[in-house]
Amino acid sequence: MQYSTLIDAAALAQLIRDPAVAVIDCRFDLAQTAAGREAYLAAHIPGARYAGLDDALSAAAGPGTGRHPLPSPQTFARCAGALGIGDATQVIAYDQANGAFAARLWWMLRWLGHTRVAVLDGGFAAWIAAGGPVQSGTETAARRTFTPKLDAQCSVTSAQVVEALGEPGRVLVDARAAERYSGAFEPLDRVAGHVPGARNYPFSLNLGADGRFLAPAALRRRWLEFLQGAPPNGVIAMCGSGVTACHNLLALEVAGLPGAKLYAGSFSEWIQDPRRRVASGDAP
Repeated sequence: MQYSTLIDAAALAQLIRDPAVAVIDCRFDLAQTAAGREAYLAAHIPGARYAGLDDALSAAAGPGTGRHPLPSPQTFARCAGALGIGDATQVIAYDQANGAFAARLWWMLRWLGHTRVAVLDGGFAAWIAAGGPVQSGTETAARRTFTPKLDAQCSVTSAQVVEALGEPGRVLVDARAAERYSGAFEPLDRVAGHVPGARNYPFSLNLGADGRFLAPAALRRRWLEFLQGAPPNGVIAMCGSGVTACHNLLALEVAGLPGAKLYAGSFSEWIQDPRRRVASGDAP
């Protein structure tokens, strides 16, 4: 069976010893950037390799970029190969709980044409709750060849966002928490607020009280109500730096509403150009 959106802990338990499967630990903490790797070294799903946001899932930030710019396809392909991901590998990504960082890897692999990738629903916390075994220390894998097949339609640039604002059927969706969207609280970026015209859909709305994704039908109802008739392929997903936006993209896929795009630079890139306006408050 091929998994392309979500997988639960019970299903993963049947796959962790399969050499055709690569389990990737994506735990990370934006405030304490070493915490994810430290958690991995202390205890992880057996066979999992670590891929942190700052090193494996981003390029170095530079002038005009957001905090977590995408690496080049070739750079990421080499990284994927070193993690034991080949062209036919089934990838399972997980983080601590809600899938926000694991969804970044999920989207990046799809961006490069690899659809055999799923996120562990409920993350490491769900694995532990299910009685899954753990292992400590670091693990490596035999290098495989990963061939990037770039889907340039998956993402948009800041310039394309400017062009899209106000276009019929286009919806710019900001995945950050409401207080960051409004500008009432901004712990990470030097400017607070949101892109004018962006609507707020915090990624936490995709989750139930147990930290797992809502059922596909429930997600579909929520998203269709939010979109108010706009087509899913008109959605441009954003957040602070192109990470939690991927959670909304995953939720749309689970809901059977594909075709949305990622604004990879997101708000932290938007504010690099002082000519781009910033809005505040609860309204777009």
